[in-house]
Amino acid sequence: MADRDPGNFGFQKSLGMSLYRYASLKQDASILPDAIRIMQRALDLDPADRDLQIGLGNAHFDVGYFNKDNASFERARGFYDKALARVPTDTDVRTDVGLTYFLQTPPDLEMAVKEFEKGLEANPKHERSLQFLIQTYVKKSDTAKATKALERLKAANPSNPAIAELASMIAAGPESVK
Repeated sequence: MADRDPGNFGFQKSLGMSLYRYASLKQDASILPDAIRIMQRALDLDPADRDLQIGLGNAHFDVGYFNKDNASFERARGFYDKALARVPTDTDVRTDVGLTYFLQTPPDLEMAVKEFEKGLEANPKHERSLQFLIQTYVKKSDTAKATKALERLKAANPSNPAIAELASMIAAGPESVK
């Protein structure tokens, strides 16, 4: 249906984003290429649409994650960078950029730390950034920095459900981070 009216921005955007959300919810990577194609068509109609930039970043991120594909992580970063150019303090998007480095093979832990810390400059209590920063430091075998980041997380939210698991990871060392 989207192919019948390729110039209808609203329809392309709505369908592409909805299809992506469905693929994500169902964890069905086979749907992602169609979602990406439709969202890209919408973004071509309005290259400044930040929701589509983030949506395409997320869709490429998921392809990278499901398929262990570094090129998809790179594409995700490209879309995230466009979104961050307009709102550099978006900690959620910044965390996703950090995760592309953390999850690629081999991981680029220095870049992951850099991105998580940039996000935390904008929002020092961002729990998701702190959680992945801790895991990155554990993977780097930097127990002192991991412990310090865990204290930051505890200060941000003492009831965060990940605290116990993260403390165990710190104690177990880099092999505990998947």
